[in-house]
Amino acid sequence: MIRELFRTAVITVLLIASGCSPATTPLLVGAWRSSIQFEAGAFAEIKDLEFLYAFHSDGTLTESSNHDAAPPVPPAYGVWRAVGPNEFEATYEFYTTKPTDPEALRNGAGWIPSGRGVLTERIKLSDDANTFTSSLTYVPLDQDGRSAAGAGSGTGRAVRIRLEPTSAN
Repeated sequence: MIRELFRTAVITVLLIASGCSPATTPLLVGAWRSSIQFEAGAFAEIKDLEFLYAFHSDGTLTESSNHDAAPPVPPAYGVWRAVGPNEFEATYEFYTTKPTDPEALRNGAGWIPSGRGVLTERIKLSDDANTFTSSLTYVPLDQDGRSAAGAGSGTGRAVRIRLEPTSAN
């Protein structure tokens, strides 16, 4: 408990010294690993979906999943903000792809753009700031920005990624 209070005090002092305020840079900042389960939509059949997040102090975020290669898509990029005590909202987007055509794909052709996906996530940070739970919505958009089939919703459970203590030699 004292260690966490000390950590919070040190982070607060560093943030203020760097021009950030704790109100705009809460303890969500850092790297996280989340298990995600969608109950409906295009991702509902995936039972082992995991996200890695980097929440940056400037309110931006980067997200990648263990399924980014199936089909190949780049990481997601977005923004986040505090919406209440230990509560946050994030919106992030990624590009979607489709094969050029099945026969060409078998012969080594690549993937072409097919639209993008928009994820909106509501996050509830634990009191110790080491875990969070979340609810997500997914909206797929075609290349013209219109809603496409596959929208859904789900939940997540995340843990903060930390350096493991090392023993001195």
